[in-house]
Amino acid sequence: MDTEQWIPNEGQQALMDELRANGQEHLFADWDEPGVNDSAKCAFVESLEHANASYPGGLSAYIENARKLLAEAKQGDNPFEGFVPEQPDKVDLTQFDAEYDRYESIGAAHFDKTAFVMVAGGLGERLGYSGIKIDIPVEVTETTAYIAHYAANLLAMEARMADPRPVPLIIMVSEDTEAKTRTSLESNNYYGLKKEQVYILKQELVPAISDNDGRLALKEKYELILKPHGHGDIHMLLYTSGVAAKMAEQGIEHFAFIQDTNGQAFNALPAAIGASVDKDFDFNSMAVNRVPGEAVGGLAKLVKGDKELTLNVEYNQLDPLLRATVSPEGDVPNEQGFSMFPGNINILVIKVASYVEILNRSKGIIAEFVNPKYADESKTTFKKPTRLETMMQDLPKLFGPDEKVGVTIFDRKWSFSANKNNIKDAAAKAAAGSPPESGATAEADFYLGGRMRLQAAGVEVNVSDEKAILGIPVITGPRVLLRPSFALTLEEVRSKIQGGRIAGDATLVLEGKDITLQDVDVAEGAALVIKACEGAKVTVCNRKVANDGFQIVELTDVELADEATPEYLRIRGYRIEDRGAEVHCFTEPGEYTVE
Repeated sequence: MDTEQWIPNEGQQALMDELRANGQEHLFADWDEPGVNDSAKCAFVESLEHANASYPGGLSAYIENARKLLAEAKQGDNPFEGFVPEQPDKVDLTQFDAEYDRYESIGAAHFDKTAFVMVAGGLGERLGYSGIKIDIPVEVTETTAYIAHYAANLLAMEARMADPRPVPLIIMVSEDTEAKTRTSLESNNYYGLKKEQVYILKQELVPAISDNDGRLALKEKYELILKPHGHGDIHMLLYTSGVAAKMAEQGIEHFAFIQDTNGQAFNALPAAIGASVDKDFDFNSMAVNRVPGEAVGGLAKLVKGDKELTLNVEYNQLDPLLRATVSPEGDVPNEQGFSMFPGNINILVIKVASYVEILNRSKGIIAEFVNPKYADESKTTFKKPTRLETMMQDLPKLFGPDEKVGVTIFDRKWSFSANKNNIKDAAAKAAAGSPPESGATAEADFYLGGRMRLQAAGVEVNVSDEKAILGIPVITGPRVLLRPSFALTLEEVRSKIQGGRIAGDATLVLEGKDITLQDVDVAEGAALVIKACEGAKVTVCNRKVANDGFQIVELTDVELADEATPEYLRIRGYRIEDRGAEVHCFTEPGEYTVE
């Protein structure tokens, strides 16, 4: 027996009574007699209090929402019943032309009115990485972590403002990632950001549901089963924390929502922000062209009478919807081989004014859904407890006729390259013809973004052949890192680089605002690194660079199995070694010429 009998306080007793009245008697039915396991009882009730406080409206609201959604699921209600799909209102920015430059220019002028929101609640276990995903290096030429790359973009935005101000960064963490995220930021001096511009919002778990009556599931006596609620929680957290309202008061006009490991996002974000401003979108989804049947959600305008919703429709729902309405053949390709419905990549730009109004109306609860796995056709019991879920891209479900939803389409490699699969799974996906989405391919695409910038500036770029590393196809070079401090827009690249060539497995790294290249030729396998501090103006002209550069060295089987080999190398299968790169670092202000 416990030394001192536990007695619930007034608030705890009221919550217990409320739950009993709401069909949750089972939570307290098998309790031991007073004085036995009282510490476990106390901890259990405290967990109920925490769950109650974390969900707007409390556990009673969660239970009522669950009952409603479970009843709809049991009946097999079609969420798109009566809707007819049409192409969404879209801006096509898949080509680097004058229109692309125009949107980038608009977006760049709006940097001081934009805050960035990153959902980072997951660990890298699926990748074979034991830490948090934002700490994974996006490239290993210089070993830059995703979070460092994102911070560098925000600092570069600040440097380009007429009246510089910190760009807010809001990070959604979970129980799994909060401590490691704070440690990463604090131990790296917030990667150059001010501590005050970084907001950390913690996502809580929600109780699992055991049956259609909305009974909360127990793992064992005195312990709830808790599960993730989904990345749509970011909306609830922005509401309950008051951060969304605070940003509005500070003059922020748009939120840009990004994922934790998509290094390509900031390539396209300036133009996406520009499109949102120019088109006055309340909600703008960045998207890519998708092939019919591809396992990527399609963005569609759904019309029922005078009601319109532009939403992400999961690929397994899109084809049946089309066959039942406007296309008996389903999701068919256009002349270019793409679906009429672009692919969702979950990078969003949302107008703050309308967003805050919607949060106030909804308390941040964004279009929950439930996906129970039934034990039999009667749909009376579940194979295992389920829970309510929410996705951040479903926000338009709460929009009215006055909110304007659009889609901005970008080149896929330019805007999206996920890093989520371990080497074995990535190789299997590649063999099946699917994107590997691994550390190696994400890094290759990161360099590709740099090459695309050079090509847009008129530089001759000769690409090496594709090669397989541990069964994963990778383009080996050139490896081009144009850091955000050097350029954020294509027009900036054009203004700083004229002529020149880069070939084969070469490397080019440019870091610093005032660097100019004129007719620079980086030979195959060679490397040129230029870094310039604030106030250092560097001109490199008529230069032929030939050296042993950086080289990819595949890990041996022994190294792959050796825990002493850093995980960030093991998840991609290689290291990159400096064999004699030409490096120029200018640490003092002044004018310099490299001839």
